[in-house]
Amino acid sequence: MGQVTLRGIHKRYDSVEVIKGIDLEVRDGEFLVFVGPSGCGKSTMLRMIAGLETITSGDLLIDGVRANDLHPAERGAAMVFQSYALYPHMTVAENMGFALKMAGVPRAQRDEQVGRAAEVLRITELLGRTPKELSGGQRQRVAIGRAIVRKPKVFLFDEPLSNLDAALRVNMRIELSRLHKELGTTMIYVTHDQVEAMTMGDRIAVFNRGIVEQLGPPLDLYNRPANEFVATFLGAPRINLIDRPAANAAAAHLALWAALTGGRAAAAQRAGLRPEHCHVAPAGEGIPASVVLAEHLGDSSILHLRVDGLPELVNAKLGAEHAVVQTGQTVGLVPDAAWTLTFDATGQLL
Repeated sequence: MGQVTLRGIHKRYDSVEVIKGIDLEVRDGEFLVFVGPSGCGKSTMLRMIAGLETITSGDLLIDGVRANDLHPAERGAAMVFQSYALYPHMTVAENMGFALKMAGVPRAQRDEQVGRAAEVLRITELLGRTPKELSGGQRQRVAIGRAIVRKPKVFLFDEPLSNLDAALRVNMRIELSRLHKELGTTMIYVTHDQVEAMTMGDRIAVFNRGIVEQLGPPLDLYNRPANEFVATFLGAPRINLIDRPAANAAAAHLALWAALTGGRAAAAQRAGLRPEHCHVAPAGEGIPASVVLAEHLGDSSILHLRVDGLPELVNAKLGAEHAVVQTGQTVGLVPDAAWTLTFDATGQLL
């Protein structure tokens, strides 16, 4: 079992409140991702679950047992950090088995548990090496293996892939997802990378300034964000947000607003449309727009469009067939209004 319950969790440093009353239930066997910008409180929350930070007020329960005052070693949680923190003078096997050795586990049993963890992580052939002989990805596997041998109820990952290059991060995302399915253990994963959050989590908790803005499955949050913050944080390129035009606004701005809302949302102060739902047509069709920059990525093209009257560019993500569109051209912007999101004056989804 590895159910984690947060009830009214607050964290203060002197007069500064960094966690402002979080209520959250992490299901047994779930892969839950805490995502948000730097300084939003996600790592602090993870460290409180681990016991590395004290909880100012509220209750932390692990499998129904209040864990606020339990020593970190008694909580059944194992943490994997951004830095690998391996002992340089020890072999991989010795690093992975060190906590078991300190706990007095017999040598034969240690070797068996380390061997099983190495098989799961596919690093059996590395057990005799030292950290300096490993790549970054291999070192991270060893750090994860050190957590696995403890057989925790909950794995806690604090931005474990941020030190890896882009290609290796993709591979490790796949490996961690595979590992979760194989072990079936509860995992809580902290990242600022929305791609990691979207591709790995069963559910995502979006943190912002010490609160959880929204909790749910990745596609639910992407398609029906609770507010503008969640809408803009998830998705790359970011969602286009169009302000409600004044009566005397530019004709193109008025036309775009009408196309997005169809006059349906009287209370809407801003309309949102993701770049993949912005299409283009030849000049003379749709809403006139000039191509400020065309980025052709091979499998897709991203156009940054200037629409008269809008202070910000409109981004359109298109298929590879639009590689013929070049910077400086005039095109017609054709929004797919079926995907329009509307927000009120406070930024909440209507």
